[in-house]
Amino acid sequence: MELNIQQMDHDKAREISIWTYKDPYSMYNMDGSDECIKEFLSGYYFSVSNKEKKLIGYYCFGKFAQVPIGNQFGAYDSKEFTDVGLGMKPSLCGKGTGIDFFRKGLEFARNELSIEKFRLTVADFNERAIKVYEKLGFKKVDYFERVSDLGKIKFWIMILY
Repeated sequence: MELNIQQMDHDKAREISIWTYKDPYSMYNMDGSDECIKEFLSGYYFSVSNKEKKLIGYYCFGKFAQVPIGNQFGAYDSKEFTDVGLGMKPSLCGKGTGIDFFRKGLEFARNELSIEKFRLTVADFNERAIKVYEKLGFKKVDYFERVSDLGKIKFWIMILY
């Protein structure tokens, strides 16, 4: 899989901010707001395009890859790890390309950002993502729960080093 990874720009941030995922993944939908776009332009996000220059996803490294309530449970106390997040274009999810997509992101982080130890947070119901992460060597080390209008959601903390 040939990918082009670049610092997020405004046009790509705007496009990603209106992607719509079907249930049960709708919790990952964003609202297209200026605030959402501003976060994408914070310097922590990188857009990912395929060899045809079509936007297919993004990677995020650092604090914006965390689920904020996890701080209350000490989920991110260790500064030994860099948090990583990612998103794929909804039409590409579940097509078997997640392992290659994420592997390229980890390689980019190691080679371009000098990151060696990774941590991610994933919703327990997102079994297909968890399978990808485990195949790439991530291990579950902790969890916390968030209660919202969607009910109680369990989040796993996974690490790779």
